[in-house]
This record gives sequence, structure tokens and C-alpha cells, in this order.
Amino acid sequence: MELVKSFKQSKLLKFVFLALIGSIILAVSSKIKIPFYPVPMTMQTLIVLVIGIGFGWKLGLVTVSLYLFEGIIGLPVFSGTPEKGIGLIYFTGPTMGYLIGFLVAVYISGKFNYDNNLVKNFLKLMLATSLIYILGMSWLGSLIGWDKPIFQLGAQPFLLAELFKILIATLAINQIKKIKKLI
Repeated sequence: MELVKSFKQSKLLKFVFLALIGSIILAVSSKIKIPFYPVPMTMQTLIVLVIGIGFGWKLGLVTVSLYLFEGIIGLPVFSGTPEKGIGLIYFTGPTMGYLIGFLVAVYISGKFNYDNNLVKNFLKLMLATSLIYILGMSWLGSLIGWDKPIFQLGAQPFLLAELFKILIATLAINQIKKIKKLI
């Protein structure tokens, strides 16, 4: 009985440790700005997909939730923090829909089964990423008004970079899936 209790505790500790490491990697990815056309890109959406594929949907949701919690309580983990504010004020700003979209994307990318079909895998990851933008633009439109060019402001500048990151994740799926085997 004691052995079972010890095993459960070590498994929970490993789960918490992985979620913490994943949230740190996600925070670091939000700070990396890579020159790209037409706007610099961060690596957050790529890392969200990697977390989903590598951790699975359960640990992925815990990881992204922890990241969002860290940002909401004021840690400067979000892209643009602390320069553009921190905490709940920043979270409920123009990017909130995208940040909530991370939860949906990590869930979807973690639920899918991936095989060696690059086209299918690319489309699955495109769907997961698209949900980030759908939620992001929905929140942005409700915040700034639907009379504004929401797609041009909230998605179009990032599309080329997103396709590039989805391609990277697609080509690396077999490597990323190895993470799940270690968990």
C-alpha cells in the first residue's frame, strides 16, 4: 500500500514538474521575437502545438492553464509584458481571446492521433492554430468594435509566420511524440 502511495506521489510530482517546465518554455517563447514579414513572430503558437502533441491534452491543458495563471497574477510571462502592462489588466486586453485560444489549441493538438501522413498532420495542426485566431479575433472584435477590419488587424499579419510554425511542427511530429513516451 505504501508503495502505491509513493508511486502516485512521484507521478503527481512528475506531472507538476512537467507542467511547470512547459509553462516556463511557453513564457520564454513569448519573449523571443524573430524578424519575419510582415511582423516579427514569437514562438508561442509553435510551443502550444508542441506541448499538445508531446504532453497530450490533459497535461497540455494543465501546462497552458498554469502559464495563463502565472500571467494573470502578474508574472511577466505574456508577450509584451511588462512593457504593455501585466496581470489581469493585460490578460483582459486585446490578446485575451488568443490566450484563451491556446487552451483550445493545446486540447485539440493533444487529442489528435498523428501518423506519417504529413498532409493530414499539417491540416490537424492548422485547425488547432486556426482556433487560436478565431477566438482571438472574436474577442478583439467585441473589444474594439466590429466596424474595424478585424481580420486585417488580428490575423492577416501573422498568417505567413503561422504557416511556417505549423510546417515546423508537422515535420517534427515524430520527434515531438517521443516526449509523450517519456512521460
